[in-house]
Amino acid sequence: MIAVEPPAGGFVGPIKRSVTIAGHQTSISLEPQFWQALEEAARTRALPLNALIAAIDVARIQAEDPPNLASALRSWLLCEVAAGTSPNPPQAL
Repeated sequence: MIAVEPPAGGFVGPIKRSVTIAGHQTSISLEPQFWQALEEAARTRALPLNALIAAIDVARIQAEDPPNLASALRSWLLCEVAAGTSPNPPQAL
């Protein structure tokens, strides 16, 4: 078995937040690192956080087999980091 170090700040479970998408409130549970990355991605694009989440939701809904919104957000963020389009990827991702 290999040893790994926990992320900076330790392992932290999801935090639930309410957001408004297309005029409807919904709750999303994400780990703090994902919230941080979403906020940074929204800031980089000069968008409100809700607008970025809504745009990702539109793309998610168009998928053949749409995942839940939290999974779509995590997947989108991971692709952003992997593509190098995220200017400051969080340490824990």
